Formats: sequence, structure tokens, C-alpha cells
Amino acid sequence: MKLEEVKGIGPSVARRLRSAGFINVETVAATPAKELMDRVDYKKLGPALKIVAAAREALGSSFVSAWDLYQMTKNRLKCTTGSRALDALLGGGVESQTITEFTGKYGSGKTQICHSLAVTAQLKPEEGGLGGEVLFFDTEGTFSTERAYQIASKNGLDPEEALNNITISRVYTSDHQTFLLDHAFKLCAEQNIRLVIVDSAISHFRGEYVGRESLSERQQKLNSYLHKLSRLAQIYNLAAVITNQAIDRPVASYVPTPFLGDPTGGNIVAHASNTRVWLRRAKTSTRVARILASSNLPEAECIFRITGRGIEDVEDYQPTENAVETEEITA
Repeated sequence: MKLEEVKGIGPSVARRLRSAGFINVETVAATPAKELMDRVDYKKLGPALKIVAAAREALGSSFVSAWDLYQMTKNRLKCTTGSRALDALLGGGVESQTITEFTGKYGSGKTQICHSLAVTAQLKPEEGGLGGEVLFFDTEGTFSTERAYQIASKNGLDPEEALNNITISRVYTSDHQTFLLDHAFKLCAEQNIRLVIVDSAISHFRGEYVGRESLSERQQKLNSYLHKLSRLAQIYNLAAVITNQAIDRPVASYVPTPFLGDPTGGNIVAHASNTRVWLRRAKTSTRVARILASSNLPEAECIFRITGRGIEDVEDYQPTENAVETEEITA
């Protein structure tokens, strides 16, 4: 539904909304009035409240039966990681309309999974992909064009086309991270973005808000950011993937003791992520993935391998000259 079709939204108001990233009625209806006021630069909350209320009324009732909701979930897409074992662990792959979190210590394979997904998401749905482009928020400077090129070429894709389908956004501060996500709503509407990756989601928040006295402010801003990301995924039926850092603990509370660690971000990140996957390094290029929490997946684990092709199954791994050279890649 176009913005001009909503009662009370004329051409001038529609232009202001679009310039702020609100491309359609769904984005307006799903946005808190305070956030809309700030982004559209209204001086008072009243106009924003009226616009949001009108958008929600135009979309009809917000009440649906559980059966109707179940039917709606059939529109969700699954994106392969490149490993059948990891896909099975995730219930078929990374799912659209949700946030999937990969967490673990340095070198556990988080960024490698992101690079693989940035390529596999471009495959057609019948080939296990999402059939679209990728938006990659790089908060730590870890995105490697060479690695993406390698994965694309070894999977039979045109490397130039594959890299052109990945939009990189280098993020420098937490405020910059939020600013770019606000503009992602417009970008995802104008381009065929089917996967949004944030690697990592918490890095800048941890670095800028240090000490217990700033913990509350950090968690509030992080909570707002993750809610926006969740809205983006639901509105545009795209998959959202975030990576999270880990902290060492002498005894982990709900992580099995061999992992000896805990995801950062506390309950804010835990509640925002629909599926949480803990990664750890086993030996050489082998990694172990374990479901920490999920709304519809059981706790389980699997093994996969990082090679020149990206993420692969251990049993299918056939060493080649190029694969051996990239066997020790970590991120």
C-alpha cells in the first residue's frame, strides 16, 4: 500500500516520510511514534502519533488466528549455509523474518559463516538461496572481498556479479550503526535485499559504553537497534544474521562446560535473537555449532568445516590444492 493511500498522508508528508526511509505503509505502522518523530524531524509527538495510528488503521486489524499466523510463516524462506549438517541444525537454513545469532570466541568461524551466506543468499530459492542481494554491515573491518570472490568462484558463480550483489557498509561508531540501519529500510525497499548481516552487532556498543555506570544506556540503545533490525526482517521478509562476541567464564551457566564462555549483550541480545548458535573451534578447520536457544529448534549440535568453498560438511570434504591453502582460515 502506498503512503498517499492513507488518510491524512498527503504528498508533502509522504515525501518527508520517504526521505526518512519510510517507503511504505508497513514501515510506518511498525515504527514507534517517538522514533518516527525523531527521524522525520517533527518537533512534537502529536503528528507522529496520528500518522502511525492512520497507517495501522489502513492495514486493518492486528488480530489473527494462530492458524492464519501458521499459514503466514510458510512464506518464510531458508538460506543454505553450504553445509547440510549446519542447515539441518538450523531447521533447513537461516530463516527469513527472523534474527539468527552466531556467537563464539575469536577464530570460531563467525565471519566465515557470514562470508558464505553473503554468497549462498544469491542462489535461487530452488537452489537453497534467497534469490536476492545482500547488505553487509561491517563493524570490525573483517569483510574480505578476496574471500567472497574465492567462495563465489569455487561455487560456480560469477565472482564479479556476486560481489556486485553485496552492498558493504563500514560502521565506525554505535551511532553510525543505528544511522545506517535507519537508512537500510529505504535501501531494502529499492533493491532486492534478501539478507542483512551485522558482523558484529555489539562491538561498538561494548567499546563505547564502558563500566557499570553506562551499562543501562548501552543496553537501551542496543535493544532499540535490535528491535529495528527485527522489524526490517519482518517487513521485507528477509533474513537477518548477527554475530556476537564471547566472554570467558570459569563456569558457564547455560553453556556446556567445554565451551567455557558466554555470549555478550545479556538478555537484550538473547531475547532479540530468534535462534542462537554457539560456535567453537575443534581442530584444524573443523568447527562445532550448538543451538543455545531457539523458539522452534531443539538443543543439538553439529560439525562442519571451513574450506576454500566456504562452509562445508566434514564427510564431503575432499582436499584440493586450493582448499588446503585455505584450510586454516579463521575469523
